[in-house]
Amino acid sequence: MIIHRRTVARAAVWEGLGLHSGVPTRVTLQPGEDGIWFRHGQSRWRACPAEVTDTQRSTKLGDVSTIEHLMSALGGLEITDVDIEVSAPELPAAGGSAAEYVEGLIAAGFVSLPDREVKDLFARVFVQDGDAKIAIAAGHGHWGYRYDLGDRWPGIQEVEFRGLPDAYAKEIAPARTFGLIEELPHLERLGLARGLDEKSALVLGAEGYENAPLFPDEPARHKLLDAIGDLYLAGVPIRYLDVVGERSGHRTNVQAAAKLKMAIDGTTI
Repeated sequence: MIIHRRTVARAAVWEGLGLHSGVPTRVTLQPGEDGIWFRHGQSRWRACPAEVTDTQRSTKLGDVSTIEHLMSALGGLEITDVDIEVSAPELPAAGGSAAEYVEGLIAAGFVSLPDREVKDLFARVFVQDGDAKIAIAAGHGHWGYRYDLGDRWPGIQEVEFRGLPDAYAKEIAPARTFGLIEELPHLERLGLARGLDEKSALVLGAEGYENAPLFPDEPARHKLLDAIGDLYLAGVPIRYLDVVGERSGHRTNVQAAAKLKMAIDGTTI
C-alpha cells in the first residue's frame, strides 16, 4: 500500500470554547513531516491509539480532549503530517462538526511529501463490545454506519458512502454532534457540552428533532464522522478501507484503530 503523504502549506488557526469544558481555547496547526502530533504546554503526543487516555464522550489523546473532529477532517482531506498545538486541554467545538476544520485546512492549502509504503491489510479487523460493532477490510473507501436506538425515535438510521474521501467535505463533515433531550440534564450536571448551542448541536426529541437538522439522517452521519476520526489514529488513508460500524462509540472505534494498526505494522505505537 502506497500512502501519498501531504501536509498544509501554511498555518491554520481555530479559536472558540472547548466542546465539553466551555473553556476558551485556541488550536494552531502547522506544517509537519513526521506524522500527526498534538502538543499542549511542554508535552507532545503522536496521534495513535496507544496515546489515547480516555474515550468517555470524546476521544482524549494525552491530556487533550475532543480530538476526533479534527482527526476526522485530517482523514477526510488525506493530510498525513501536521503539528497541532492547543492552548487548553480541549479542542474548540468548531460548530460541533468537522466543517470548520475542513474549511480552514483547504484555505491553508496543501504540500506533497515523499510517499511511504506500508504493508497491505490482508486480514479483516473486527471489534465487538456488546451491541457495538465495527468491521474493517481492505477496500476502496466504502464506509457505512448503522445508528440504532431501538424503539426510541428515530429508531434506525443507516448511511453509506462509496469512494470516500470524495464525498467527505460536503456529505459528512457538516454533520453536528447531537444528544437525546432526556440526556441534557445529566450532561449539565456533569459539566459537559458547555461549548455547544442550538446551532452547533442537534437535539433529538421524543418524536422529532428539537432544532433543524442539516441532513435527515444527521446523527448517523455524525457517528460516521467520529468513526473516521478515531480510525485515522491508525494512520491508514480512508480510501484504502471498507468499514461498517453499528452502535459503535469512541471506545470501540479506538479499539478497532489499535487492531488495524497492529495488522498494518505490528505495533500499537
